[in-house]
Amino acid sequence: MTIFEAEHMNAQTGASSPISKPRATSRTPQVTMVVPSLNQSRYLDDALRSIAAQDVVTEIIVMDGGSTDDSLAVLQCWSGRLAYWYSGSDGGQAAAINNGIGHGSAPYVGWLNSDDMLEPGGLRSLIETLEADPAAPAAYGNVVNLKSNGVYSDVWVQPFSERALTLRCIISQPGTLIRRTAWEAVGGLDPNLQLAMDYDLWWRLYRRFGPLVHVPRQTAVNRMHPNTKTRNNRVAHYAEAIAVLRHHHGKVPAKWWMARPYSVWWKALAARLGKLKTAD
Repeated sequence: MTIFEAEHMNAQTGASSPISKPRATSRTPQVTMVVPSLNQSRYLDDALRSIAAQDVVTEIIVMDGGSTDDSLAVLQCWSGRLAYWYSGSDGGQAAAINNGIGHGSAPYVGWLNSDDMLEPGGLRSLIETLEADPAAPAAYGNVVNLKSNGVYSDVWVQPFSERALTLRCIISQPGTLIRRTAWEAVGGLDPNLQLAMDYDLWWRLYRRFGPLVHVPRQTAVNRMHPNTKTRNNRVAHYAEAIAVLRHHHGKVPAKWWMARPYSVWWKALAARLGKLKTAD
């Protein structure tokens, strides 16, 4: 059962939430988890609950880009549990995440977009994997997509290899955890990137430290809805990913120029038509 489903059941049955009263903790955090957000009040509480419900000590940091919806009200309710939060101009998502992680001190770091969720026990699985493999700079688990109609589907995630990473991004960002030492060594995210900054980070971590390690269990939920940045910028995302790949690998496999562009074009068209239909 996902944390999203558990919260939905609590709402239907009237059961009290295990984290209905956010509170600060004095225990030493194991994970710094940054939540970048902009006008996602509809989903923000679910994301924060999924982090707070983890069975490891987390310091939660929210970097809000100046939301004009009800996000600030959500953050005020959570202020007693957050290690730090900010709302205002942030220089873009990558810069906000870098800044947020800089406000933390835990040995493991990550970020969770405010419309995504962690699965119960996900962080513990990632930490245990990294502790068992001291050479690995980061660990990543399996992730599922959650569509607006409540239907789940698997995200394409597979064990790490350089060849696989040249063909697609085989790592789903919501299900990842990174050693702070590795994060700091590569300088975090590239603030000049807008859409493929995670793909770029995996390449830089790999080039500096070696393979990232895959955890064969579900660790996170990627929420799919009409307002996601990737969905509404597929062509730009594809172009930026190609530039990242060329920079780190030196060349772009033929697959990126053959069937895949048509898939991206079709999904971009479907997203545009979906928006027009919603507007009608």
